[in-house]
Amino acid sequence: MATIATKRYTLTDLENVAQPWDDTRYEIIDGELFVSTQPSTAHQHATNEVAVELSIWNRRTGLGLVQAAPGLIFAEDDNAAPDVIWASWVRFRAVRGPDGKMHGPPELVVEILSPGARNEYRDREAKLKLYSRRGVDEYWILDCQARRMEIYRRDEAGPDVLRLGAALGEDDTVESPLLPGFGVRVGSLFFPNDV
Repeated sequence: MATIATKRYTLTDLENVAQPWDDTRYEIIDGELFVSTQPSTAHQHATNEVAVELSIWNRRTGLGLVQAAPGLIFAEDDNAAPDVIWASWVRFRAVRGPDGKMHGPPELVVEILSPGARNEYRDREAKLKLYSRRGVDEYWILDCQARRMEIYRRDEAGPDVLRLGAALGEDDTVESPLLPGFGVRVGSLFFPNDV
């Protein structure tokens, strides 16, 4: 029985595809190419709200850096463009390459789910595995349709794997041991229901 070889994509492949005027997002996870277009208004709203809340906390504490849609380059065949990240200054200095890009994990990665099976697979499975094996400490997934949030963290039982630490509804408060004093109601991060 013949096996079909699948192409493993690398950053070099993206240099031949991506154009500066192109608003398409290209990510490579374990050699698999993921392509997505501009997200919905609800997705962009949640991304902005998370970035704003983290920035307010970060400005007060001065502990690190918040960025929306940064590129994370882990390897030639492992790079992602999460919606929001937070990195302590210590971590940021350790992973920032000479090109000014991040070549390692921030402490916190936040993804806002986009509708569709392929998008859900990318964020819930492929990126969860990527961030687990590459050293991200905490991974938040916001689901705008269900208006829920999942928080994956490293734990004592399996320090090399991010495990579900909390599943939060709209009335719950997001808190994190990474972010002392941070707290925001989950529902405030989503697009208003009455619009």
